[in-house]
Amino acid sequence: MESSDAILARLLALHPKTIDLSLARIESLLARLGHPEKRLPPTIHVAGTNGKGSTIAFMRAILEAAGLAVHVYTSPHLVRFHERIRIGRPGGGAFVPEEQLVDVLRECEEANEGAPITVFEITTAAALKIFADEPADVLLLEVGLGGRLDATNVIDEPAATLVTPIGLDHAEYLGETVEKIAAEKAGIFKRGAPAVIARQDYEAAERVLVDTAERVGASLVRLGGQDFSTHEENGRLVFQDEDGLLDLPMPRLPGGHQLTNAGLAVAGLRAAGFSRLPAEAFERGMLEAEWPGRLQRLTRGVLPALAPEGAEVWVDGGHNPDGGRVVAAAMADRSERADAPLVLVVGMLGTKDAQGFLKNFAGLAKEAICVPIPSQMAARPPEEVAALAASVGLVASTAPSVEAALALLNDTVWEAPPRVLICGSLYLAGAVLAANGSLPT
Repeated sequence: MESSDAILARLLALHPKTIDLSLARIESLLARLGHPEKRLPPTIHVAGTNGKGSTIAFMRAILEAAGLAVHVYTSPHLVRFHERIRIGRPGGGAFVPEEQLVDVLRECEEANEGAPITVFEITTAAALKIFADEPADVLLLEVGLGGRLDATNVIDEPAATLVTPIGLDHAEYLGETVEKIAAEKAGIFKRGAPAVIARQDYEAAERVLVDTAERVGASLVRLGGQDFSTHEENGRLVFQDEDGLLDLPMPRLPGGHQLTNAGLAVAGLRAAGFSRLPAEAFERGMLEAEWPGRLQRLTRGVLPALAPEGAEVWVDGGHNPDGGRVVAAAMADRSERADAPLVLVVGMLGTKDAQGFLKNFAGLAKEAICVPIPSQMAARPPEEVAALAASVGLVASTAPSVEAALALLNDTVWEAPPRVLICGSLYLAGAVLAANGSLPT
């Protein structure tokens, strides 16, 4: 049987560009498939620059704790394409099986009849076909890029739309200001559907989101205003909105930024009509949410064994300036609770603002060891990343691989075992998890 990887490789030839934002091509394909986008379970659509995946992870954990079947669509994948499509089942879903993925990709390929279409567009159509054909209680749908012209923006009547914190990323496609980027993200707002927005780091972005929601007739729900609030109190997460107060455990996912993501997840579910879920489901959701490759600690496997004895090894796929800021803050917070020298093992794509990302770690990281990203032609050479790291005040060197970087650390005499953060790219995070045998499930 032909593999899904072989089909995906063939689909790459259908469009000369990997990214070409438009809705016309996918709308045409969906029509040929019988409009699966009109037969979906209640859908919560999530856009934003940082925190989309974590917010969806919290929502999925809460909904599944309540016994609901939850379809999930996210991107990109870390190790295998199948991670993008999670089919919901009562008691917990699973990634799409290979045979089913092959069948739906073939169906979409035949229906498309060789017309120009990007891989993301045709695979999004495939996911929507699966989600329409498989019964579930809810679909959590993550925007791929932007929002307004993203292939996922074919949902006319979402149960709710969510926007996580917006920052500067993908400027070549979305615009070079936070206002332009926010306008693209706000393109998922629909008349009559709740538009739930996190507290924004940029006032200009929040202003655009609010103005757009009001213009299209979406009912606005804002974090930090009178709509809902979330804060830490006595080691607990306190959430409050017009439906009342929830006293919850602190999120299992590490980092202070996860309070925002968890609060947005709770608000999104309540706005989408899931306010009557039992309190226990919200509590379990905080404790059971998982999101691989985002401040994930590797405690066993090949890679931790290469590091100095007692070292902590973390991996995070953050790759833009605001992502770097929240990850650096999480590392600083951990250092306050358990001091250890921080070492970065970093690889970055040439399309990302490496200086903007790395400057967050100046004065925090002892050194940065720069490595290539396996199988990524668009990756910056390690020497270039090292020069950019040095330009923002980091002591920088290079190594031919993550494995070599970890081994190099054994040549240093440490006063305390180091804390190693492998970071800079989701592609690097995926390669690390694959090499370590820590596959997402």
